[in-house]
Amino acid sequence: MSTNSIFNATVCIIGIAIFLIHIVNILLKRDRRVDENTLLNFFILTVIHFATYLTFTFVKMSYTSNTFVISFYTTFYIFNNLEAFFLLIYTLSYIEMKKKYKNIIYIANLVLIGIFTFLDILNIFNGMFFTAINGEYVRAKTMIFAQGYQFIILAIVLLITLFNKKLVMREKIAFGIYCLLPAVAIIVQNFLKGYAIAYFSIVISIEILFFFVNVQKNILLAKEQQKNKEAQIKIMMSQIQPHFIYNSLSSISTLIDINPSEAKKALDDFTEYLRLNLSSLTETSLIHFEDELRHIETYISLEKLRFNNRLNINYDIKVTDFYVPPLSLQPLVENAIKHGILKKIEGGTLLFKTYETSNAYVVEVIDDGVGFNINDIDFSKNQHIGINNIRQRLKTMCNASLEITSEVDKGSKAVVTFYK
Repeated sequence: MSTNSIFNATVCIIGIAIFLIHIVNILLKRDRRVDENTLLNFFILTVIHFATYLTFTFVKMSYTSNTFVISFYTTFYIFNNLEAFFLLIYTLSYIEMKKKYKNIIYIANLVLIGIFTFLDILNIFNGMFFTAINGEYVRAKTMIFAQGYQFIILAIVLLITLFNKKLVMREKIAFGIYCLLPAVAIIVQNFLKGYAIAYFSIVISIEILFFFVNVQKNILLAKEQQKNKEAQIKIMMSQIQPHFIYNSLSSISTLIDINPSEAKKALDDFTEYLRLNLSSLTETSLIHFEDELRHIETYISLEKLRFNNRLNINYDIKVTDFYVPPLSLQPLVENAIKHGILKKIEGGTLLFKTYETSNAYVVEVIDDGVGFNINDIDFSKNQHIGINNIRQRLKTMCNASLEITSEVDKGSKAVVTFYK
C-alpha cells in the first residue's frame, strides 16, 4: 500500500469516527434546533462521502479500470458539490437573515449545483475535467473549474457570515476558517497529486466549525433560558402582590355573612389562582392554551367580585388547540383591567379573543379603558407588569410576538401571535 493511500485511508477513518460521534450526539438531543437538523444532514453526507473515498482507496489496490476510475471520480466531485450545498443550507439555517434573501440564495444555489452536476456528468463523455488512461486518473488543464461550485459557495458563506452583524467574532472566525482552509487545500491538492489534502482540511474545518459555532450557540441558548427563568420568576412575583391578596381576602370575608355559597366559590377561585401562579414558577415547558384560559377566568372572577359592574368581560374564543408559555397571557389581561378599565370611573369592557390564520394562532386582549400614548411608556422598566419580560419569554420559548397599540381615551390592544 503506497504512502499516499495510507495517508488518505487514515484521514477518512479518523474523519468518519469523529463525525459519527457528532451524529450520535445530535441524535441523542431531546430538543434539536433547526440548524442542528441541517448540521446533522451535513455530517451524514460527509460520512457517506468519506466512506465512499475510503472504499475506493482499498478497491483500487487490487482492481482498476478506466470505467471504474472515471465513475468514482465523477461521484467524488458530485459529493464535493453536495457537501458545499449542505454547508450553505446549514449556514442559512444558522444565521438570521430576511426570508426573501434566504430564498434568493437558496434558489441560486439549486441552479448552480444543477449546472455543475450536469458538467460533471458531461465530463464522462468529453473528458473536459479529467479522464482515465490505463486505469490511471489523468487531469485536464481545466480540472480546477470542476471545483468552481465549491469556490462559489465558500465565497458566499464567507461573505454572508462576515457581514452579518448578529454573529459574534468567534462565529465569524469559525465560518471564515471553514471557507478558506478547504479552498486553499483544493488548490494545494492540485499540486500534491494523490494526497487527499482537501479531506484532511475538511476534518479540521468541521471540528473548528462545530466547537466554535455550535457550542457557542448552545452557550447563548443556555443564557437565554436562564434569562427566561429569571423573567418568569419576576412575572410570577409581580402577580402575587400583597394588595391583591389583601383585597381578595377582604372581599371574600365580606361575602361570608352575605352569601356563604358565593364566598366558598370565591375562596376556591382564590386558592386556584395562587396554585396556578406558584406552579408556573417551576414550569419550563409550554402549556395548553385552555390551562392559561382557566387561569385568566379565575383572575377575572376575583376582580369581578371586587368591582362588579365596573368590569365587563366578553370572550370570543374561536380556537383553543395550541400551546403558550405559562403566565404569558394572564398578565396582559391584568394589565388591561388595572391600567385601562379601572382607571375610568364608570369602568369598561374587556374583550378576550382568539382566532386562527393560515400560519399562526392569534390572541387579542382589547379594552376600552383610558389608553395611553405608546411613546410615553418604557416597557423595559417593567411598567405594566413587565411587558418586556413577557415579550422576551414569548420570543425565546415559542418564537411568538407581542404587539401593543393604544390611544388615549379610547383604549388599548395587545396582540400575541403564536406562529405554527
